[in-house]
Amino acid sequence: QVQLVESGGGSVQAGGSLRLSCTASGFTYYMGWFRQAPGKEREGIALIYRGSETTYYTDSVKGRFTISQDNAKQRTLYLQMNSLKPDDTAMYYCAANSRTYSRRPGPIVGADFDCWGQGTQVTVSS
Repeated sequence: QVQLVESGGGSVQAGGSLRLSCTASGFTYYMGWFRQAPGKEREGIALIYRGSETTYYTDSVKGRFTISQDNAKQRTLYLQMNSLKPDDTAMYYCAANSRTYSRRPGPIVGADFDCWGQGTQVTVSS
């Protein structure tokens, strides 16, 4: 199974920026970012297909977050987070599908991913 290792979390004041990274140990068809705040359900926030400019975002992060991948091997995933808000405070998880390009239409859901990172904490203070 493909292993995913995240880095880049931390604490920042509202309005600040952070960049998360995730490195995959093998081939993936698409990768994404999820987050889970205490007492809330896991939320899929961004997704990108391998070698493609095609991306998807949940409404709450559109215009503030940007998902991208390195051009050389498409094994490193990034999430640039700008204009951070206290509501963005959560554990952020990298995820990947190592089996197929297919995914369910609609929101980004965890059932479409078979590989998960360990998570990295992002804390935004007001």
